[in-house]
Parts: sequence; structure tokens; C-alpha cells
Amino acid sequence: MRITDVEVYPLRLPMKTSFAISGGTVGSPNEGAPHVYVRVVTDVGVEGWGEARPSHRWSCETLETVTSTIAGYLKPALLGAEVSDLQTIHGLMNKEIKPDLSGGQPIAKAAVDMALHDAIGRERGCRLPELWFAGFRPELKLSYLISTASPEEAGRMASDAAAKGYRGLDVKLGLRPDADLDLLEAVKAAAPNLFLRADANQAYNLQQAAKLARAMERIGVDVFEQPLRADDLHGHAQLRRKTDIPIALDESIWTTGNLMQAIRAEACDTVVVKVTKMGGLTGARRCGELAREAGLGLLGGGLTESRLALAASAHLFRYLRIEDPVDLNGPLFLADDPVASGPRIDEGDVVLPDRPGIGCEISAEKLELYGCRSNV
Repeated sequence: MRITDVEVYPLRLPMKTSFAISGGTVGSPNEGAPHVYVRVVTDVGVEGWGEARPSHRWSCETLETVTSTIAGYLKPALLGAEVSDLQTIHGLMNKEIKPDLSGGQPIAKAAVDMALHDAIGRERGCRLPELWFAGFRPELKLSYLISTASPEEAGRMASDAAAKGYRGLDVKLGLRPDADLDLLEAVKAAAPNLFLRADANQAYNLQQAAKLARAMERIGVDVFEQPLRADDLHGHAQLRRKTDIPIALDESIWTTGNLMQAIRAEACDTVVVKVTKMGGLTGARRCGELAREAGLGLLGGGLTESRLALAASAHLFRYLRIEDPVDLNGPLFLADDPVASGPRIDEGDVVLPDRPGIGCEISAEKLELYGCRSNV
């Protein structure tokens, strides 16, 4: 089965509400959210679908760069390649777009890798985890994401999440650093029994993070995610010695190379696995397995993807046996997507489709409706 075409669909998906991190807004109802869908077509009539979710305030990739990278560089290199030979295909992609510390346009490569997995599963008639010789585990728990600078609003959101049956909360810090402690206290008071994940997105320096971590110990925060700059592994290692709260790395780890450096530096207790950040299912699975072998914990995360990448990520997280609620928050923020049928989502509970590949069917009408010019 060989690749005969790679089709790229730049999209702006509608959002129900704005989403902000310490670096700024990453999507709003006025502008929508940038997504790129990819369709791989094969010579035997099987297709596969993948997704990229670029955000210029979180990474260096944008809607335009993902679109041009796939259409102008990856597609010409991959035409005629054997779909199931993922090692060769990643070699071809890395030859065209040279890997750097982040893997070299990993979000663009992730969409292609995801589509290839989907095509392989469809052609073989097996669900995604069966490609990894694992059983199908259809149910997954989501965490509820809180992104506000108001402690009062954060408390209301936490209480609402608990009432709806969510098992975990992911609180974004750094929107107003002087209010972060009040924010966490309000959330913990409103939902004391939920798993509490505090995500700083690189908002602090070491002194600030250490002070906040000591207060987090009193509050009962379960994990402190990416408090310092991505390149500050030494600082994270120092922070670990100053607190008993597990330190998780996200933006610091894009590749297995990054992960090995973090392990050597003793910079974290936990690794955040994200499919669209780690160059696709291939890279994310490798990072997750390596982290497990090194004795590290795993958290599951995403980049506010639609139900397509959510389903792919969920399959991987079940394979990796991640038990804490995962941060696949697309359903909280997206008003619609091009998935005609896919995972069933009821607030914090996900049931994955029992179909080959990723298990999603894509609507051509929705691709047309939400398609946009990428200005490339």
C-alpha cells in the first residue's frame, strides 16, 4: 500500500469561549481556532486522516507553516512511499525538514503520522491499539480545564466540574501571577476530591516557582506542570529538591532526545505526553514508553484538538496505561469540528469508536464550511 496523494485542509474551527495560557490567547470565538486536517490517499483506495493544531503563542508553528510544510515539502517527499514503513517515512520527513531540538516542525509531521496510522488500521481492519499488539480499551476520563484569572470564577468552574462528574482539574497559571495562589485555593476548596494539575506554561522563574510550590504543598496540589522555561532543566532539577510536589515537564520534552536530557538532569518526576507535539503517535508512544522505563510518571495532554486527534491521543493514553484524567480539552472550547462520527463524549467521560484505525469519519461538508485561506 503506497501513498498516492496527501491532501491538506487548513481550517478555522468555531470556539464556544476563549482559551488563554500564560503566553496569551490561543483561540477565541471571534477568530476561531487554527487546525489543519490531512488526508493520506493510497493506491488501494484506503485513506487515513490526521490533524495538526498549531498555536503561535504556544509553539513556533502556525496555520500557515503547517500547511506549507506539508503541501510544499512533506507531500512531494512521501509520494510513492510504503504506508506501513513508518521508519522510512519519518526518515524522509526529517530529511526534508531538518530536526532541531523540537524535532523540526513536529506538529506538521504529527498530522501526517496520525493519518498513516489511521490508513494502516483501516487497511488491516484493526483498531489503533492493535497495531501496537495491545487490547482495545474504549473508556477514558478527561480533566476539566480552568483558564481564568478570577479566583471566584475558578471556584465556580471547579464546583461545576465536580457536579458534572469530572475526576480531575487542570488549572492554567500565569494569567495573573499575583492571583495564582488565590486561584488554586479557590479551586481546591470548591472541589477538594478532584485530581489537581497546576499548569504554568513556563510562567515563573525559580524563586517564584519555589515559593508557589511550598504553598501548593499546603493546598494539596497533585502536580506542578512546566513552571520554568522549557530550556531550564537545571532549574527544574533544583525546584524538585525544594518541594515534594511532583514536577511535570511539557514544553521541555518534544522528542526522546529531550526526554533523555531531562532524565539525566533529574529534572522531572512526570512527563506530559502529547501526540501533536511529539511528531505524532510514533514519537509520543516512544517517549511514553521510555519515560515509563525510566520510572517516571505520565500525564496525557493535548493542544485543544478536535475529536479526530482526541480519539488518536486517547487510544495512545489507554495503551500507555495513563490512569489520571487527561487534558484533552477540545470539547470544552470547540463549538464544532469536521468529525461526522467518532468518540462519544459525555462531559468528562469518553467512549472511543469500535472501528478500524482511529475510528473517525470525516465530513466533506464541514471541511468546506470551516476551510480557510492559509495565506501561503
